Amino acid sequence: MRQTRNIQRAAIAATIGLAVSFAPPALAATGTSSEALRSAVSAPNIKAHLQALQAIATANGGNRAAGTPGYEASARYIETKLAAAGYTTVRQPFTYEQYATVGATLERVSPTPKAYAYGDGFLDMDYSGEGDITAPVSAVDINLAGDRASTSGCEAGDFAGFTPGNIALIQRGTCTFRIKADNAAAAGAAGAIIFNQGNAVPGEDRLGLFGGTLGAPQPAIPVVSTSFDNGSELAGLHNAVMHLAVDATITQTASFNILADTGGRADRTVLVGAHLDSVAEGPGINDNGTGTASILETAIQLKKPGSPALTNRVRFAFWGGEEAGLIGSDYYVSQLTARQIKDHAVNLNFDMVGSPNFVRYVYDGDGSAFGGKGPNGSALVEKVFLDYFKSQNLPVVPTAFDGRSDYSGFINNGIPAGGLFTGAEDLKTADEAAVFGGTAGVAHDSCYHQACDTIDRVNDTVLEQMADAIAHSTLTFAMTTSAVNGTTKGNGTGNVDLEYKANKLIK
Repeated sequence: MRQTRNIQRAAIAATIGLAVSFAPPALAATGTSSEALRSAVSAPNIKAHLQALQAIATANGGNRAAGTPGYEASARYIETKLAAAGYTTVRQPFTYEQYATVGATLERVSPTPKAYAYGDGFLDMDYSGEGDITAPVSAVDINLAGDRASTSGCEAGDFAGFTPGNIALIQRGTCTFRIKADNAAAAGAAGAIIFNQGNAVPGEDRLGLFGGTLGAPQPAIPVVSTSFDNGSELAGLHNAVMHLAVDATITQTASFNILADTGGRADRTVLVGAHLDSVAEGPGINDNGTGTASILETAIQLKKPGSPALTNRVRFAFWGGEEAGLIGSDYYVSQLTARQIKDHAVNLNFDMVGSPNFVRYVYDGDGSAFGGKGPNGSALVEKVFLDYFKSQNLPVVPTAFDGRSDYSGFINNGIPAGGLFTGAEDLKTADEAAVFGGTAGVAHDSCYHQACDTIDRVNDTVLEQMADAIAHSTLTFAMTTSAVNGTTKGNGTGNVDLEYKANKLIK
C-alpha cells in the first residue's frame, strides 16, 4: 500500500449494527454456498505461502521490491503454484522510472541554526526534483488558526507576490502534493517544504512527519515534507533562511504483472487483485504478502476437484510496481480497449489483510460514509462484503476510495470495485479498540514499510477472517448472473486478453 495519503474512516458507531446475526448469504443466482471454498482457503495454507515469501526476502537482501531478484523469486513462486493448480500464467511487462534517495538535507541557517534529522525531522518526497539551495523561506497561503483548513499552493494565485528564488513553505491539504510542487516551480521557487496540515481527522496523524509522492516525472525543484510543528515554527520566524538539498536517482526499471484466468464468461470478468511487490525497506509480508497469499490460495482451491463450474471468468492479478505508484495495475487498465473495459464486471482489491493492531475495513462503494462513491456497481460490491461479515457476527467499518491502492485505475475508468483492508500507519482510535480490540493510539501496523514487516507480525485471526471474505466474494461474483460492468471508453491495445496469448511462464 502506497504511503501517499492517510486513510479516512467514518464514525465507528455507524457500523456497529453490522454485528447482528442472520443466516449466511447464499449466492442469489445459483444457490451455491461459499462454505466449502472458505473452509478450503485456510490460514495454515496461507501462512505457508507467507513463509515462502519471507524466505525469498531473507535470501534477497531483505525485500521483494519490483525490479529486484526478490521480486523475480516471488513471481516464480506464484507462477509455480498456479501452474501446479492447472492455470496458464502470463507475465504482462511494463517499465517505469524508479526513484531512489541518495541523500537529503534540511537545515535552518538563520535565525538560530538548526539541523533537521532525515526520517525524523523531514523526508524527501518520492520523485522530488534534485537541487542544493540556500534561500529565504516564504509561506504560501497557509492557515494556522481554527480548523486549519488549507488550500495552500493549490492555485497559481496563492503565489501572488512570491519572490522568485525563495523556498516555498506550503501547508498540506485539498490538492495533491504534485500540484503544490508544480505551482511553486512555476512561481519561481527554488524549492518547497510541505508541512503537515495540523487539522483534526479521527485516527489520522495530521501533525507529525509524513511521507508522500509527487509522481513521475520529477518536478523542477527539490521538495521535502515535515511536521506541522516544524512548519508552523518556520512560518513564525522573521526572514528565515533554509538550506535544502535533495540528491536522488531515477532508474528505468522493468517489472511485470502476473495474470491467470479461470474458465467462465469473459464478458463478465471478475478481476481479483493484490500487489506482489514490497518496498525496498523490508520484506512486505503484511504489505502485501497477506493479500497475495490469500488470493493465491483462493485461486488454487478453485481448481480443486469438486469445485463448482464458474459462470464468470475470474482473472487473478498479482501486480508489480504498486509501491512505486500503482504502476502495474494502472498499466493493465491503460491497455484495455473499450470492449475489454465493458467486459470487466468488477475489481476486488486486497491490500494488507493481516495487520497486527487491525480494524476490519470495507471500501465505501456507495459513498454513504465519505461521499465519494465508486462507479456504478461498487455499492453492490460493498454490500456483498457487508452482508458476509454481518452473517459472521463480525463488525466492520468503511474506508474511503482514496486512490491509495490498486483499485484506483479501475474506478477511474468506470469499472466497479471494492475490497478489504486492515490498516497501515494510521493510529487506532479508542472507538476502534473498543470494538476490535488491540491498542488505541498505536498504529494498525507499526512496521508498515519497514524491515520489521515480517511474518511474525501477521495477525492470524484477522488474516483467516479476511481470507474467508476474499473467498466468499470471489465465488459470489464468479457465480452471479447479474452484470454491472465497466463504462469508460478504453484506448488500450488489448494486449491483456489471455485467450490470445501463449504461456509466458519464465523458468
